[in-house]
Order: sequence, then structure tokens, then C-alpha cells
Amino acid sequence: MAQVRYTQEHEWIRIDADVGTVGITDFAQQQLGDIVFVELPTVGSQVRAGAEAAVVESVKAASEVYAPASGEVVAVNEALAEEPAKVNADATGGGWFFKIRLADPGELEALMEPAAYKDYVAGLS
Repeated sequence: MAQVRYTQEHEWIRIDADVGTVGITDFAQQQLGDIVFVELPTVGSQVRAGAEAAVVESVKAASEVYAPASGEVVAVNEALAEEPAKVNADATGGGWFFKIRLADPGELEALMEPAAYKDYVAGLS
């Protein structure tokens, strides 16, 4: 079963072997409101844990999406260019942003497990 981890900036990463699929959490998409544009990284580019990797724009605001881990971008969700609202409809499924081949799987240890993220979000309200 795939392992999922979360950042304090509300990104998630689902690990399957040495590839992580990255997106924003349901909490983040709710805070942003209706998403109208997503800027994705280029396949083949390198991302660094904690650094900006993508941008999401809503009717309310624009927000950076940070890479939860370092690695090479191996895929992007091209469907978001035509239908950015997929992020609102299915933030942790079909609304994923990009996939990376992990450079250092040990970086995942610094991220929150699902129960810890749920507690973190509960503490924000």
C-alpha cells in the first residue's frame, strides 16, 4: 500500500516505490476556493524539498506549491491545464500536480503521517 505524508504547508506526497505523487490537501483547496489556474514544473526539472515547485491560483489568491521532497520531476498532470477545478473536485486523487523520482527517501521522515496531519489541521481552526 502506498505511503502518504503531509507538509505543514498542506502538500501531500504519496510514495509508490521510488516515485512520489504530489498535490495539495483537501484543506488547502477549501481555503483557496475555486481554482482557476495551475502552473506545473517541467518534466525533467529538479525540485528541492521545501522549495517552490508549482503555483496554484484561485479566485481568492495565488499560492506556491512546495516540493515535499527532493527529486526529478518525471510526470505532470496535464489535465489541470484544461481543467484546474479537478483540484477542487478531487485534491488527493485526480487533482494531483506532479510526480518526482525521490533523490533521498529519508527526507520523508520529516513529514507528517496522516493522523499527525489531521491533528495539525484541527489545531488551525
